[in-house]
Amino acid sequence: MHRPARWGLGVAGAGIAVIVVLELTRLDELNPIKRTISEHGLGPDGWIFGMAVGLLAAGSAAIGVSLARQRLAGVFGTIALMGWSVGLFMTAWFEKHDWSVGPSTSGSIHRLGSFIAFLSLPLAAMIIARPWRHRERSRARLLAFGLGIFSALWVVGIAAVMFVGARNGLPWWRVMPLGLAERGMAVTEVAALLALGVWAAAKRLDTTEQTGRLPEKQVDAGAGGLAERSGGPLT
Repeated sequence: MHRPARWGLGVAGAGIAVIVVLELTRLDELNPIKRTISEHGLGPDGWIFGMAVGLLAAGSAAIGVSLARQRLAGVFGTIALMGWSVGLFMTAWFEKHDWSVGPSTSGSIHRLGSFIAFLSLPLAAMIIARPWRHRERSRARLLAFGLGIFSALWVVGIAAVMFVGARNGLPWWRVMPLGLAERGMAVTEVAALLALGVWAAAKRLDTTEQTGRLPEKQVDAGAGGLAERSGGPLT
């Protein structure tokens, strides 16, 4: 397995596990249908949520590094995946608006980070895992591509509902069960990320890239071919 991808999967998995525990332990306080995931970040224990999102961001960056080193992501795919990581770091560091107090600069930056993250991941998955770019068949890659499409449909669907609501004079946070829609989109995008990580971890850097020299068999074969062309053994 490729080590950066393996580490990335582990770190991202730890962050996801913490968020799931927060979700389960606060079901009686935080309605998952109406309230957004980021509300875990409010209050004295908000640092736990921030740490979990930071772990997910760091793990995503490691997966991106692995894909880039193996030349699987390309320039645009790498930029998109790093955009997801940067957006997550922004949401981890800056708290969302606490509407009991009012809007804040921190909340505005948090919202911008969320938009960047949720828009970047579908692009990254579709660009990196598109079937016509790679010859080999990989279930993880095809799954990542499919989940990238579903993630994009989530984004388009939510944007369309918000647009229709705005035209009818409804606040965007009331035109849909916001918490449920955000969680559906988040689960799909995180699943696409993990599929990319599994694909990257299953591949290996070739020996030349790992050691900087050709494998012994290739060296022997090359020497034999040169000797044959020169009419005798090398001296």
